[in-house]
Amino acid sequence: MLRNASEPWHLIVLLGVCVLVFGSKQLPEVARGVGKSMRILKAETRALHPDPPHPAASRPDSREP
Repeated sequence: MLRNASEPWHLIVLLGVCVLVFGSKQLPEVARGVGKSMRILKAETRALHPDPPHPAASRPDSREP
């Protein structure tokens, strides 16, 4: 169903619709806002899932007596 969804003319039409809806002067502000939102979302999802312990830290070192 979505095999041909990323053809170049689809992106051109999408960009044209965005320019018509938001105007060419507000597009950088909209893009900045989306970028900030994505960074916040990524930081929050990282905070929900703590990092697993490093595998080398839990493995005993064979060099120690």
